[in-house]
Amino acid sequence: MMAEITDRDTALFESGIKLGALYHQFVGSPVNLSTAGSLEAAIRDSISLQPCVQSITVAIDREMVRGRINDFGYCELEGRMLGVEAVIRYGTAVVHVGMRYDAEMDYPMMSVQQIEQIGQIRQIEQDKQTEQIRQIRQTEVG
Repeated sequence: MMAEITDRDTALFESGIKLGALYHQFVGSPVNLSTAGSLEAAIRDSISLQPCVQSITVAIDREMVRGRINDFGYCELEGRMLGVEAVIRYGTAVVHVGMRYDAEMDYPMMSVQQIEQIGQIRQIEQDKQTEQIRQIRQTEVG
């Protein structure tokens, strides 16, 4: 038996797509202390264009950048340098996700921080369905 795919399922899927796209699109980009702010804005603006993104914040760790500057005055953006928070909404589900460097694991971990169901939206949808059913019944009777 197949289970119904819920708004929550889709919101979680979309969250993974957003974080994965961000990571694989921007890691390796040239960055230095002067360009870190504009790179943060470019990442934020790019990902915020995608469907379902309610908000996103991106922070590049300046100390990590400073410590990796090469002889040419820049370094490559690494996943460990990124701090990301995003809110993804699909239907009645809102998912808060993030990416942070975990020093103990030496890995930029992506995580689900919170999942919300929007009861008010669900109630509106149920009210619309109830009204549609009422109208159908009136048509059948009338």
